[in-house]
Amino acid sequence: MALAIFDLDNTLIAGDSDYLWGQFMANEGMVDAVRFHEGNDHFYRQYEAGTMVLSEYLDFCLEPLTQYTLDELKVWHDKFMEKIIRPIMLEKAANLLKKHRDQGDYLMIITATSRFVTEPIAKELNVDTLLAIELEIDDNRYTGKVVGTPTYQEGKVTRLKQWLEEKPEYSLEGSYFYTDSKNDLPLLKQVDNPFAVDPDEHLANEARTNGWPILSLRPLHI
Repeated sequence: MALAIFDLDNTLIAGDSDYLWGQFMANEGMVDAVRFHEGNDHFYRQYEAGTMVLSEYLDFCLEPLTQYTLDELKVWHDKFMEKIIRPIMLEKAANLLKKHRDQGDYLMIITATSRFVTEPIAKELNVDTLLAIELEIDDNRYTGKVVGTPTYQEGKVTRLKQWLEEKPEYSLEGSYFYTDSKNDLPLLKQVDNPFAVDPDEHLANEARTNGWPILSLRPLHI
């Protein structure tokens, strides 16, 4: 059984769930729309450039969650799944997941987005494990603080190694990792079978230099 590891945003779905959740909150009136749209766009440009300061972004995007109970947030997230996420799920991604599942591989998503945003998506994709940014909860609310190492850049490698220490029956022997982003180069260099999926320009160049396969999971019209 090999580990088949997947990034989520812009890899298994045709968009960035964290950015889209921010847009959703603004459009639904959960936050100040003008301020949040501006901040959301600002940090997303930084993420694409690989220059984002994670602590600053987390302070920005997690604060709104503290204003609602977990039960209230679930109602909003259910609407988000129906209205925003399901329409950008990719048939080719589902087929790739099925291929690995049929091979007997262990399916894992490692994402730099919070568990709050991504856990319902991961469940719908029927993966075995999700490693995401973990959020502190107190009295049925998120506190705005992060628990443990964030799964971003080198943090993805750290969290995966921690998981492997807890699950000695698994290893990176024969492992796969699929991602679109140069931010995931640290993890791509750890696995036996790295794949660049609809990659950004920097990752595409790295893939060509290293002889990594480049593939697309998008339909032609996207």
